[in-house]
Amino acid sequence: MTWMDVLLLVLSLPVVLACGYLLLLTLLSANLPTPPRVAPRLRFDIIVPAHNEEAGIARTVRNLLALDYPAELRRVLVVADNCSDTTAERARDAGATVLVRYDTEKRGKGFALAHAFEHSLKDGFADAVVVVDADTEVSPHLLHSFGLRLEAGAQAIQAHYGVLNPNDSWRTRLMAIGMALFHKVRSQGRERLEVSCGLRGNGMCFSHRVIREVPHDAFSIVEDLEYGIRLGRAGHRVHYAWEAEVLGEMVSSEKASRSQRRRWEGGRWAMTKQFGVPLLDEALEKRNPVLLDLAMDLLVPPLSYVVLGALAVAGAAGALSVWQDRVAFSAYAAAFCVASLGLYVFRGWWVSGMGVQGLLALARAPFYVVWKVWLMAVGPRDKKGEWVRTTREARKP
Repeated sequence: MTWMDVLLLVLSLPVVLACGYLLLLTLLSANLPTPPRVAPRLRFDIIVPAHNEEAGIARTVRNLLALDYPAELRRVLVVADNCSDTTAERARDAGATVLVRYDTEKRGKGFALAHAFEHSLKDGFADAVVVVDADTEVSPHLLHSFGLRLEAGAQAIQAHYGVLNPNDSWRTRLMAIGMALFHKVRSQGRERLEVSCGLRGNGMCFSHRVIREVPHDAFSIVEDLEYGIRLGRAGHRVHYAWEAEVLGEMVSSEKASRSQRRRWEGGRWAMTKQFGVPLLDEALEKRNPVLLDLAMDLLVPPLSYVVLGALAVAGAAGALSVWQDRVAFSAYAAAFCVASLGLYVFRGWWVSGMGVQGLLALARAPFYVVWKVWLMAVGPRDKKGEWVRTTREARKP
């Protein structure tokens, strides 16, 4: 090995580790058996944080009231947070209990959830809370899946989070594959490792016990990611309810998705800078696999950037091989990265069920990557923790 080959191997180590982590989760992502139901006993408060959601809130409430779970063991609580429309009235007419909240200083989903959790704890009706976004449809057995795991000792649970409208455009099809990768492939692999599958913001369940122990003091743009880290540090892993799902409406146009993508990825980068390395140090010091996995989940960048890194390593290794007139050792590292990412993306496409249309959407992925990099270079423009409501393109009554 030449010194240039050694240097390239050292520089490519972060990409190799990221690809190795994704490959491990891919290999562990085989379908898990559906667990049997238990007799319903636990009570649930289903909390819907809403800000100016008058167009679709009634549909969401009706969907939640139709769940296959005894009506006397569940309530739907809509938090109409700083609304300037008829969200509260429409939610109440649809059958929900409405908590109206106005606070011009403390604005955002994190504050709405903290308010609802405090109400649920004080009221004493429920044993656990479930969080569902205002533009969501859920599978009928959602509460049965959560109840089964709570009865077995879980304190925090995440259902599979997918796309409600995958066939609206190539962008939503690509989003469906991306969420299958991030929310299913990775979550099933992490569940098999018995570490935390992470929180996704929609389809979350927490016992009253864990909320008392770890108060929901998470108010960033990615409050779910922040609270999942706090739970891990307190010794609680998030269990994955793979057989239950929540489906959220995704935007299909480029203009409507800009703010959403900036918030998601900008918030995640902020959490990575704040918690990534300290969490890794803590995990190694305590020899804690849950914290180690949470650190890896943070430190592995979004797939777009991992792909760019792998292509850069492959290009540099290829050029070095040509210059040396023999295969550079770093070329094997590049081949490992490309193969790992190929298997990872293939697995996500397969479990997404998007078929040929999904493959056609993947063909546009390079343009999508360039667009995402440009968005992040421009930088987020939303205030930290504020409600920034993504424009709904298909208004629903």
